Amino acid sequence: MTATHTPPASASEAAATRPPLASAVVRALVRALGNTAAGPLAALVIAVIVFALTTDTFFTIDNGSLIVEQFLVIGTLALGQTLVILTAGIDLANAAVMVLGTLVIARLGQHTLPGGAALLVGILLCTAAGGVAGALVTRLRLPPFIVTLGVLSVLTATSQLFAGGESFSAPSGVLTFLGTRSYLFGRIEVTYGMGVMLVLGAVLWFLLTQTSWGRDVYAVGDDEEAARLTGINTRRTLLSVYVLAGFVYAIGAWQALGRIPNADPNAFQTGNLDSITAVVIGGTSLFGGRGGVPGTVLGALVVTVLANGLTQAGIDSLYQQVATGILVIAAVAVDRVVRRRAV
Repeated sequence: MTATHTPPASASEAAATRPPLASAVVRALVRALGNTAAGPLAALVIAVIVFALTTDTFFTIDNGSLIVEQFLVIGTLALGQTLVILTAGIDLANAAVMVLGTLVIARLGQHTLPGGAALLVGILLCTAAGGVAGALVTRLRLPPFIVTLGVLSVLTATSQLFAGGESFSAPSGVLTFLGTRSYLFGRIEVTYGMGVMLVLGAVLWFLLTQTSWGRDVYAVGDDEEAARLTGINTRRTLLSVYVLAGFVYAIGAWQALGRIPNADPNAFQTGNLDSITAVVIGGTSLFGGRGGVPGTVLGALVVTVLANGLTQAGIDSLYQQVATGILVIAAVAVDRVVRRRAV
């Protein structure tokens, strides 16, 4: 009597016999692992667990509110940075644009214009700065790194000259509106800036994923020449990206004045690097064409939680910079490996 050999079940047969709940869990895990936001989400969860177990003050409601407030400015800068990096560019001047915006808004609001008008001037200025950078990239075909490095130098000096070594207090009202606090359930502190951040992120996500403009942005970042050959106006798309990024930096200036109603020309000196770190950790490729808003938001939270947790643990700020640098290098290395395997 010969033994019969039963062939192994195929993947489809296995899926058919798997309980419905197990199938749903497996599908959810597969989708999560294939999502660029899965990595930063895992890093965020691990960081929260580690700091909650190693410090007594990290996992509290008050510190949680502080983390969110610290996240708002860097997170907003990172959203604008995401737009530029998706096109295979980089913006080294975003924090300088924002700082100049805070100075102009606060000074005009103090002496010259009503708060709303001063804010509008600041928004127009930051948007125009983004437009100038975009024009240099698209019209003169200069590398974004060189353009934004030059703009960084110009705007940093301009901020110092404009301020004359002083800082300006923003008058209360519309200029500090985003810092207005209220409480959920009588205990959890929230600000209007958090709501603005949610709306801004949702709008940018919609533009990038649900519109033809967003598809053009990804196409330009993936291969600009191929995008041009398919009929996309690559110059117009790139220019619009830099203009929109400048507008986002203006919102960051408003967020900064809401958190600390004082405009200082020496503020946010590492804001550009922090925003790039958040975008890269969030899974957006420095080579363009891959990534998006959800990953950036998580990446900005990782950067903020890391800085806050290390401070709570009493770690020197220099070591915090070392840890952040290691994260950036690791994220870029992973992105490079993924790109090579995809080719």
